[in-house]
Amino acid sequence: MYAILDIETTGGKYDEEGITEIAIYRFDGIKILDQFSSLINPDKEIQPFVEKLTGINSKMLRNAPKFYEIAKRIIEITEDCILVAHNASFDYRILQTEFRRLGFLYELKTICTVELSQILLPDQPAYSLGKLVRNLGIPFSNQHRAHGDAKVTLKLFELLLEKDLEKKILKKHIKSSTPNKAPSQYLNLIDKLPSEMGVYYIHNQNKEIIYIGKSNNIKKRILNHLTGSQTKSINLQKNISEVTFALTGGELVTLLKEQNEIKINNPIYNKNLKDRTFPIGIYYEKTESYALLNIEQVRENKKYISVFKNKKSAKLALSKWANDYGICLQKTSLFKTEKKCFNYGIKLCDGACIGEESTEKYSKKIDVLLLEYSYPFDNFLLISKGRREGENSFVYVNERKFKGYGYFELNHQIKSYERIESRLISMEENPDVQKLINSFIKRKKYSKLISLES
Repeated sequence: MYAILDIETTGGKYDEEGITEIAIYRFDGIKILDQFSSLINPDKEIQPFVEKLTGINSKMLRNAPKFYEIAKRIIEITEDCILVAHNASFDYRILQTEFRRLGFLYELKTICTVELSQILLPDQPAYSLGKLVRNLGIPFSNQHRAHGDAKVTLKLFELLLEKDLEKKILKKHIKSSTPNKAPSQYLNLIDKLPSEMGVYYIHNQNKEIIYIGKSNNIKKRILNHLTGSQTKSINLQKNISEVTFALTGGELVTLLKEQNEIKINNPIYNKNLKDRTFPIGIYYEKTESYALLNIEQVRENKKYISVFKNKKSAKLALSKWANDYGICLQKTSLFKTEKKCFNYGIKLCDGACIGEESTEKYSKKIDVLLLEYSYPFDNFLLISKGRREGENSFVYVNERKFKGYGYFELNHQIKSYERIESRLISMEENPDVQKLINSFIKRKKYSKLISLES
């Protein structure tokens, strides 16, 4: 649980500042659960430059509550939270100072979005809150007011959580529970989970991610794991300590995120998926005469027309291609003879097997096939629904290579390559990814396909 915080102060000497305004959002990583915002009467003068910067003056604060009057509310809304702020050491110090004046020890773990941004967004030209969020295309109003700065810090933190592919934030701060719980004790764990689409992470008592999965109903899927009798379910039941999750919105982003994070984190109970979802490929081999189409185990750094879960699926696809595109069976790994192929006898092959068809004509058939299984544009965005109302997700392909995915609320946030890159959660292109994206395009399972061709 996170408490996203911003504080405005009077300015002045170190540790003599007073709070003039505070805003806090209680955030579970997915949605805002509670919020609090208030002006505060600091009982001291505001420095002129601060007044000019924030627009807050002494007259506005005359009837505002004193800090001791809202201290209890601050404790309630930040209870069991990690405090998140832009330049967290400043906001946390000011808050601790105010509580210390009341004789109260106030201690929380903190996360600084400046430091996180420098790690996860290393190419940004500036890390002040205003410049950073503008470069990221995040709308920002009421700058230098606590409620405005806190709200935009929350938006920034949400992006950073998505960028944190190795789950360093989660691994560092996740609360451990007692291992080997009895089935009845799982109820508290399950109650915290959403019945929505996303990727989930099962942790052991050492905070390690031991399994990553996806589901259109996370709560239901975890319940299946905890009541299942298969070997994997039993192992998870013995080792589960906590479940975290990330809502994803669209199905394509969910699939891409799951397979990418399994590869990065290599959880012990994802052994079957840590290498490839589609381990068998059909590749195109150009020769001096007729092109060849062969089936093989997928290899690194090799381009495939398409990939498949097993050899049977690959053979069925290659056979269908031969029928649909007039491809000669002898020029594939399906037919191991130099005689005329079976399809020639039923007039589905134009005679490449016996040299009757010209190599130029045959090459055109292969070109049509390759075009059918390639991306529709060199550069494009595939838009789908986001994690909440008013938000969209995008999948980004640049120069026919998948670059990653991201989220946006307003069209101007993705109107340029720079804006796209700034909101991008980067991933590497691989045959699995291309298969998934092409599959969604062919089935038209998207809201919008935007060509970025100039």
